[in-house]
Amino acid sequence: MKTINAVHAAPRGHWVGDGFPVRSLFSYDRLGAERLSPFLLLDHAGPHHFAPSEQKRGVGVHPHRGFETVTFVHRGEVSHRDSSGGGGTIGPGDVQWMTAGDGILHEEFHSEDFTRQGGDLEMVQLWVNLPARHKTTPAAYQNLTRDEIPVVTLPGEAGQLRVVAGEYLEARGPARTFTPINAWELALNEDAETTLSLPNGHTSLLVVLDGTLLVQDQEVVRGGSVVELSRDGETLALAANTAARLLVLTGEPIDEPVVGHGPFVMNSEAEIHASIDAFRRGRFGRLDTQSVGS
Repeated sequence: MKTINAVHAAPRGHWVGDGFPVRSLFSYDRLGAERLSPFLLLDHAGPHHFAPSEQKRGVGVHPHRGFETVTFVHRGEVSHRDSSGGGGTIGPGDVQWMTAGDGILHEEFHSEDFTRQGGDLEMVQLWVNLPARHKTTPAAYQNLTRDEIPVVTLPGEAGQLRVVAGEYLEARGPARTFTPINAWELALNEDAETTLSLPNGHTSLLVVLDGTLLVQDQEVVRGGSVVELSRDGETLALAANTAARLLVLTGEPIDEPVVGHGPFVMNSEAEIHASIDAFRRGRFGRLDTQSVGS
């Protein structure tokens, strides 16, 4: 059985652009890259109600290099566009998996329909590191629709597990990853109990989005918490006091230096300076002025 190394409470929230009120549930600069590897950061946006508007809300054109961003939408709609030619609108149950690789420009706004109608928005964005050998891979984009993501019904009507990346039992997620990673979305029913099998040796994180549950018959955790588990061990026991929604992340650690500067995550300061220079010289491609939120 995996042991609990630490439980991390969410820090105070902040806004990203004018469309995403987020709490950074974990980040490599706060907790340390080595203990989170291959994961870097996770922001939980919302739930937040937006009134109808004619003015687009979100984040305008900005760069990334050296890692991947994974966006899970739970409520509302988000539109994305990037310099690799990727993009589109995703809604509840859909996932965007963007590989920044050697450099990308992108923008994220509420969809046109959601902006005009208003409503509740909730999403999660995860940053996944790339090993040095893949940091210069060409930028790419995966649009993973709700219908593509397999759902596993847990024994005893405990709930459901969606396999976005990796595999659980015989279900394999549609996401293509550069290193071994599992990303599972888990919905547990009230008073449900379940035991999951996790890979031995993987960094293992349990992100509680909402609800209250007992972890490993030991620690009661609530929405907004991140449970950091040991790499050794293979089982995770959960008992939900209330209906709960969780994100289970496991990944093979990348044993390399991590140096980050804003939207760039590389292996050395020299590579950070080279990334800034490449961005300034326009080497990440371009986006025209017509934004996805227009």
